[in-house]
Amino acid sequence: MAKVKAKTAKKSATKEPLVVASKVKAYVKSKRMMSSSEIIEALSGKVYGLLDSAMARTEANRRSTVKAQDL
Repeated sequence: MAKVKAKTAKKSATKEPLVVASKVKAYVKSKRMMSSSEIIEALSGKVYGLLDSAMARTEANRRSTVKAQDL
């Protein structure tokens, strides 16, 4: 039972990708470049950071709607 809890805890600590892997890889390939297996996780991390900053700006402006201008 301890193994099940360890796996569950690990899954919840990992964030879900926010980008479509096939689209990212197709874009990189269209520029005649190759993508590593780590690019999706790294790109999603950047997107999470960008969204977190945008949400902080939204709250600072006393709004609850994240707008393009917050990015």
